[in-house]
Amino acid sequence: MKLNNIDRKKFRVRKKLKKVSKDRYRLSVFRSSKNISAQIIDDLKNVTLVSASSIDKEFKGQKKNKSELSTIVAEALAKKANEKNIKKIYFDRGIFKYHGRVKIFAETLRKNGMEF
Repeated sequence: MKLNNIDRKKFRVRKKLKKVSKDRYRLSVFRSSKNISAQIIDDLKNVTLVSASSIDKEFKGQKKNKSELSTIVAEALAKKANEKNIKKIYFDRGIFKYHGRVKIFAETLRKNGMEF
């Protein structure tokens, strides 16, 4: 089975991350043209522990630009993770470059106490 470029990028990033840290949860980020979503995943049990998205009801009514939405979603995710005592994660940016909204998202998580 031949993989396309997007799948190859995704697998390459995840493979490098899984080699480095085995005792942490994975924070997977997805960014579309209008929205951003993220979830913290336990890869050993294949379970999503915490998730946040700009599509959620609490963010739906807010008219913000995309970079402000990413900071708001990151703050909400960090708050939910702190409630479940999740501090150490590794950042899975997927196919997206560490630039723009993804970078703003990561920096906001660091400011709110997440370690990666």
